[in-house]
Amino acid sequence: MDQYFVPPVVTADPEANTTDLLIERVRLTPDEPLFSVPEGAGWRDITAAEFLTQVRAVAKGLIAAGIEPGDKIGLMCKTRYEWTLIDFATWFAGAVLVPIYETSSPAQVQWNMSDSGATAVILETADHFARFDEVHADLPLVTRVWQVDLGDLDKLASSGGAVSDEELERRRTLAKGSDLATLIYTSGTMGRPKGCILTHSNFVELSRNAAVVMKDIVKPGASTLLFITTAHVFARFISILSVHGGVKVGHQADTKQLLPALGSFKPTFLLAVPRVFEKVYNSSEQKAETGGRGKIFRSAAAVAVEHSEALDAGHVPLGLRLKFALFDRLVYSKLRAALGGRVQYAVSGSAPLGHRLGHFYRSLGITILEGYGLTETTAPATVNLTDKFKIGSVGPALPGVGIKIADDGEILVAGVNVFAGYWQNEAATADVMDGEWFKTGDIGALDDDGFLTITGRKKEIIVTAGGKNVAPAALEDPIRSNPLVGQVVVVGDQKPFISALITLDAEMLPVWLGNNGQSATLTLAEAAVNPAVLAEVQRAVDAANTLVSRAESIRKFVVLSDDFTEASGHLTPKLSIKRAVILKDYAPVIEGIYNAAPATEGQSLVH
Repeated sequence: MDQYFVPPVVTADPEANTTDLLIERVRLTPDEPLFSVPEGAGWRDITAAEFLTQVRAVAKGLIAAGIEPGDKIGLMCKTRYEWTLIDFATWFAGAVLVPIYETSSPAQVQWNMSDSGATAVILETADHFARFDEVHADLPLVTRVWQVDLGDLDKLASSGGAVSDEELERRRTLAKGSDLATLIYTSGTMGRPKGCILTHSNFVELSRNAAVVMKDIVKPGASTLLFITTAHVFARFISILSVHGGVKVGHQADTKQLLPALGSFKPTFLLAVPRVFEKVYNSSEQKAETGGRGKIFRSAAAVAVEHSEALDAGHVPLGLRLKFALFDRLVYSKLRAALGGRVQYAVSGSAPLGHRLGHFYRSLGITILEGYGLTETTAPATVNLTDKFKIGSVGPALPGVGIKIADDGEILVAGVNVFAGYWQNEAATADVMDGEWFKTGDIGALDDDGFLTITGRKKEIIVTAGGKNVAPAALEDPIRSNPLVGQVVVVGDQKPFISALITLDAEMLPVWLGNNGQSATLTLAEAAVNPAVLAEVQRAVDAANTLVSRAESIRKFVVLSDDFTEASGHLTPKLSIKRAVILKDYAPVIEGIYNAAPATEGQSLVH
């Protein structure tokens, strides 16, 4: 199959904008909780009606401060309740939000603000203000600056008394479906960030259609705890979808506090990237190892995968059922409790999860629904559904969305979710559009049931000197699942063989070292030359090599003495590697691999 289109299940409304989703939610369930915020050791609910009251107050404050319809407002703030409050207040005022990652450098702040033509900015902290202040002189259009931590939202809410309800309603209803709702800048993995024009219809029609087919997850009474950055389209869309569907949303931006927050909030579904699920698994395994129960955990994990695979096959043998029941009491129940005890589903995106983790979590009672999309597709284009999913795929197209596979394997997307182009960049827009079809740059395949599988990124395909095409993800993803490994970058374009740059996971390293008879105080640089560490990385590489042909296998790898981080410029805010930057910055290391002794299977070098 090379094309698959799912008709919309909701009649489109070209007059509707995103604020209508909130108005409708308040009409349906005014007194049901829509958000919950930390208070003491627990959480305090905010009803749909209370949220709407706060949104209107802040919107009036923005209008009183001189914000005009169509004005761009920058927002630099971590994931918290106020993010979505500001989002809807901006729309109610008739303005447009321009998100800025809270980790952005002053130069990145300057680019987003200047390219978008923003005239105001809302910052969260003094640190954010300091970064903005470095470039404020280069942003003459920005005449209004507010800071959340200084109480400026409360000041805005109390300053709009002179703005009438009629004027607010006029502003709220100005935007139609085809109008600009937000400018979200790409993460810059392939160069300078581009502003993606997302319309009100992108959010409205996608939310209304997705909610119908995700009705088991997105419904009043359901809840989720957001911890990935709301500046990214993935969490932004889920926030808007949750408002539409009546899902209660909590926030926890500090991932070190995630487990306690999950334990107290008790969400029914989660939103995360595969790296989070890998870390939960790896930390659980290492914790069991520390307590002398590592063998039990690994046996339980193997049984969990076997049990899930047996479910797919249609028959679970009695012996397997008995072992599964035993491990459910000993292991699985404790992991469920650590995640709050109520999680039934998780939506995963941005990278492949892998069969092993998909089956493992499913046997825990947590079905991970992998999806696929980009900023240009308002997040999801495809997603596995509770009643229609295949582990290892990213699911079928959502209603109103079409998927097509080009002759060279590239995935093309059309439908209600496709953006309106790049801001002030017609050439870049023309490069990625083929009529109504958006060229994603990803390589994939559709099966006969319309399920999409991602196999790689078109621009990342490596062609060796021998002419062999290699998709890096096929090697990188299994290696990265090892608890010791932080990141992996496979290299070898126009080279005689495939190699890899590998970093160590600084968080997991001390635990692994202690569990394996090594000093837990080793630094990253010391660990990078430790024989036990190198042997473990070698095992991970060997395991990945069994999944590919010899011509595609990794012959050498380098364990780096430092890490790829967002601060170093090597990772995006959603923790995707910036491959081009890494290849440039580590060019001498890569050349060293190929200029050294002839390749031998599994030889390691240390940087």
